[in-house]
Amino acid sequence: MISFNRKNIAVAVAAALAITVVGITSVRADDKAADKKTDEKKSATATASKPSLTVTTTKATQTEWPVKLSANGNIAPWQEAIIGAESNGLRLAEVRANVGDVVKRGQILANFAPDTVRAELAQQNASVAEAEAALAEAEANAARARTLQDSGAMSTQQINQYVTAAKTAQARLQSAKAVRESGQLRVSFTRVVAPDDGVISARSATVGAVVGTGQELFRLIRKNRLEWRAEVTATELAKVSPGQTVQVTTPTGAQVSGKVRVVAPTVDTVSRNAIVYVDLTNNAAAKSGMFAKGDFSVGATQALSVPQQAVVLRDGFSYVFKLEPGNKVSQVKVQTGRRFGERIEVVAGIKA
Repeated sequence: MISFNRKNIAVAVAAALAITVVGITSVRADDKAADKKTDEKKSATATASKPSLTVTTTKATQTEWPVKLSANGNIAPWQEAIIGAESNGLRLAEVRANVGDVVKRGQILANFAPDTVRAELAQQNASVAEAEAALAEAEANAARARTLQDSGAMSTQQINQYVTAAKTAQARLQSAKAVRESGQLRVSFTRVVAPDDGVISARSATVGAVVGTGQELFRLIRKNRLEWRAEVTATELAKVSPGQTVQVTTPTGAQVSGKVRVVAPTVDTVSRNAIVYVDLTNNAAAKSGMFAKGDFSVGATQALSVPQQAVVLRDGFSYVFKLEPGNKVSQVKVQTGRRFGERIEVVAGIKA
């Protein structure tokens, strides 16, 4: 008969509990392994059913593409008028125009102080009136002398003196009138007016300044017309002719349309480039002084093209994948050319 004391009973109970925990842990580990195998089978099934790559087929098409000639150049005014002072030594009293203002032909841009020239004009008017009075007297004397010519009361020499005096008075009157016209012009020169419609591109006029004849006050872009002066190489010059359409791209990315007005008759001896003058349409994005690039439309040719996504670049070469029988593809090396929209030209390697 086995006897147990309290100590032995405690050890037996602990051993039983340990066996129970080990048994539970083992069962749970087996369950996890089974779940893991099930998940792996599901994942493998999903992978097998999902395609590894989805592709789209397309055909190379033969279409007519425009031929472009690219060039760079500056945007400049078609004609820029320099507006200066026509009177000397006058003080600028008022400035009415500023840079960027759109003005009309004959519009007043600035005014000079007219006090001095108006005083001179008044003196010249007085001189004309004096000359007219002197002429009237001289002509009356000459007329009386002619009436006495047959009577012998006056000698021929005296009569000629009166006639000559009348002619001299007439000349002095004409001289006085010419001086008065000059004074009237000086009065009109106190107003600085726009010679044509356009926009003010520069202003150096300052109120209070005393300027000399010919000193620049304003600059005006006539008709607000701008042109693009493209530099074209001598070899490409023969492809450009007046009337061709041009698409100019500004530094901001804006597109401005234009038309070739004239091709320069000479080629620069240093750069070997010729200037092509292109009239631009009115567009706020084009500013004088911008350096822009543009494309000339010089014709159209047939082009074999594919979407740009169909061309793959590898090791510096271009390739397309050609669909073969049995839903297989082969890699074909091609030579690309122009780009137009979302398509690219294939020069060699495949056919339509």
